[in-house]
Amino acid sequence: MVKTQYHIYVIELSKKVFTENAKFRAVNPQFNGVLECLYVGMTSKTPKARFLQHKTGYINKKGHKLSSNIVQKYGSYLRPSLYNHIGPIATRAEALKMEAALSLDLRRQRYAVWFN
Repeated sequence: MVKTQYHIYVIELSKKVFTENAKFRAVNPQFNGVLECLYVGMTSKTPKARFLQHKTGYINKKGHKLSSNIVQKYGSYLRPSLYNHIGPIATRAEALKMEAALSLDLRRQRYAVWFN
């Protein structure tokens, strides 16, 4: 049986998210408008497949929406240069930790970042 592997991915968002979304603005006080707005996530799918789910408003068989409203509305494209250095991750818990760590690191670099 194939073991599930998790991947971290980064999506560039339109800068409109910063002006139009108060919650996004509130969690990114360090943002100075120079760098990009980003979404960081983790998935057991490929980053490309997950990005398509976000953009299409994917709803699973149980009726749960699995896409982020922010990515659905403001997502532009994947930014592999910001996540390709992170290999597949063995557990969901480790992937969630890595998602948060990458998000906070990108915020320290003055990107505006949204993650769950």
